[in-house]
Amino acid sequence: MHPAITVRNLSKTFRLPAERRGTLRERLMKFGVRNERKAKRTLEDISFEIQQGEFFGIIGRNGSGKSTLLKILAGIYQPDKGSQITIHGRIAPMLELGVGFNAELTGRENVYLSATILGLTRAEIDARYDEIVRFAELENFMEMQVKHYSSGMSVKLGFAVSTQVDAPIMLLDEVLAVGDFVFQEKCFAYFEKCKKEGKTIILVTHDPEAMERFADRAMLIHQSHLHTIGDPQEVLKKYHSHPIEEASGG
Repeated sequence: MHPAITVRNLSKTFRLPAERRGTLRERLMKFGVRNERKAKRTLEDISFEIQQGEFFGIIGRNGSGKSTLLKILAGIYQPDKGSQITIHGRIAPMLELGVGFNAELTGRENVYLSATILGLTRAEIDARYDEIVRFAELENFMEMQVKHYSSGMSVKLGFAVSTQVDAPIMLLDEVLAVGDFVFQEKCFAYFEKCKKEGKTIILVTHDPEAMERFADRAMLIHQSHLHTIGDPQEVLKKYHSHPIEEASGG
């Protein structure tokens, strides 16, 4: 049986402006002056395999490259030349949940729009709509424009819609970061269901409880490099032993 995901020598470099020109005055003063770009390496020579049906956790400090890695697996970013990625099965990316909602539409309208984009038919959405709303705990807010939602409400609704996608491989990025205890337990129950169904799940999280409770294996990314991969408890020990070195980005 093929691994669900095989990654070889994955690297990702972004080219960023060397000089920040935030205000209109700064832009006018520098008009016609070329803003050189500098390379920022976000991931450096990452290699690993994830087996079919495995719950695989990824942890690391902010800016280590975790979210960038998921976006590459989802096809949102392209890796640098020489990187090799093989994926067996359809992927359901649960990344930046709620960010893609149309702020001027209601919660109900966004459910139908988002679910359609994810491949569900109108009849399927009709049949699952009440379940989505119950999961998101937003029964009293579905006729409200999303621009009036809190960030937590948007994430809950985005996650609830994403749970309806039937795909063998799931990418989840910090889905537990927003929400109260009851909602987190719903997420945990959903993880249990997916594990029993034999789905392959890749979870980026800072939550050690979720890592220990669900992950078969875990990977620590530190300063853009693969530091450790293996038993979740051992990986968490390595993670907590590193000094906190925060950076911007994922």
